[in-house]
Amino acid sequence: MAQCGGSARASPAQHKLFVRLDLLRLDPLECYHSEMTRVSSAPTALAEKKAGPKRRYSPEVRRSMILDTAAEMVAREGIASLSLERIANDADVSKSLIYRYFDSLSALLKELLDRELKTLRQRQAAGAERAETFSDLVRNVTHEYLDYIKQRGLIIERLQADPTISKMHDPTDYLRQSSVDYIAEILDQNFGIPLETAKALTDISYGLPASAGGYLLRNPQFDSQELEDLTVAMIIGAVNGVRQDYMMSMRKLKR
Repeated sequence: MAQCGGSARASPAQHKLFVRLDLLRLDPLECYHSEMTRVSSAPTALAEKKAGPKRRYSPEVRRSMILDTAAEMVAREGIASLSLERIANDADVSKSLIYRYFDSLSALLKELLDRELKTLRQRQAAGAERAETFSDLVRNVTHEYLDYIKQRGLIIERLQADPTISKMHDPTDYLRQSSVDYIAEILDQNFGIPLETAKALTDISYGLPASAGGYLLRNPQFDSQELEDLTVAMIIGAVNGVRQDYMMSMRKLKR
């Protein structure tokens, strides 16, 4: 999987985790985007461009700059009053130019949401790649999720709230099944939990990071490290509960 600042060959395990690796491979523009921190404080090429003479940008860079501007506006004011004309004005491009890239506001916002979710999933995939134990896996994936939601969650939440932009209910729905299958295989192979039971357990547990992310957005003053610890403890506790209590209660007696 390509990563910002270099490239690395995807391992077989990561390939299993995300069947559609081509959707998760970041190009230089997405690396630029993924290095942004909070929208309100992140420096943008747009600000630099306005400060000096106008420059010519490649279509890829210009498209990314327009999406960056839209993200800032979504974070600042929501989407109800957005229009392509307003985004073009803030991005310092003409109305005719923005229509060369996006034929409608809905198309622009759908692409923005896809970019946000792709970056989030790529960060989680990198976290999974670094894991040496199951505890590491849960910790790394949860940390990357909550860290990104802390930075960009308001944008994702507002975009997903509009049914014309997204059919998904929360960020964990993005490429969810391949992730569930991967973790279920780990539970089956390493902990003896039958595959179908492991899939159900994993899918249900996926709701925990989503709930934690929502809580963090509603309660930004809450300590994010404590929230991460709670979420990890609940996920691992659920796995242990199935291994010890559920599996034992379902085991047939030998007579």
